[in-house]
Amino acid sequence: MESAVEELMPRLLPVGDCDVAEDFDPTMPPRTPSEYLKRVQIEAARCPDVVVAQIDPRKLRKKQTVNISLTGCHPAPEGYSPTLKWQQQQVSHFSAVRQSLNKHRNHWKAQHLDSNVTMPKSEDEEGWKLFCLGEKLYSEAAIAVSGNENLGIDYVKIGFPPFLSIVSRMNQATVTSVLEYLINWFGEKEFTPELGRWLYALLACLEKPLLPEAHSLIRQLARRCSEVRVLEENKNEEKVSALNLLICLVSRYFDQRDLADEPS
Repeated sequence: MESAVEELMPRLLPVGDCDVAEDFDPTMPPRTPSEYLKRVQIEAARCPDVVVAQIDPRKLRKKQTVNISLTGCHPAPEGYSPTLKWQQQQVSHFSAVRQSLNKHRNHWKAQHLDSNVTMPKSEDEEGWKLFCLGEKLYSEAAIAVSGNENLGIDYVKIGFPPFLSIVSRMNQATVTSVLEYLINWFGEKEFTPELGRWLYALLACLEKPLLPEAHSLIRQLARRCSEVRVLEENKNEEKVSALNLLICLVSRYFDQRDLADEPS
């Protein structure tokens, strides 16, 4: 039995019989390396070959297994599923956008931001939601602004678009964080054009191979898009197209094929 155990668990440093003094007492702290190794051998010999856990079945009945949903996207309703050709075109265009962004990143990063643009810190979730979506969309208590009240575009109220001069300044940690903030927002709110533009831009900035947290986030995004699409009763073509686009990019560009829409 001992030789079989050694075959399964070979010793890292094989040790033979240890020469210890005649007055060696295994209950006392070891005084020499040989005494330490001898004590380890004695303790190992006392370990049983098989250990059986004592489990109380009554405790298991009280704590049932938690079900975790690992399902893919909801299938597109009839008439909503994009064609394979359309999906391939979107992937090709998206790839070109990413290449252009990477090529000119340093140029756009060097551009000066307007005085009213203050990018939040990476960990400021509420600040980024307000920055991307604007006061009117972010605040449920926002008061509608009349047309003659603003002569120009007030990005503080409507949110800053994902300008190249802004997203080029975002490192991967910030890209992932903001993506998480907006996906969390989308999990409880409606889909809007402002949200869609930012999600597209952040995906364009996301580097491959994906980090585990980014991998999980984009799958969450695709599932949420499919949930919203199923509930779309008025068949808003612009909204459905945007949702289809995000699902397409996650599934076909970022290789999450199990989430892809079946071609119509």
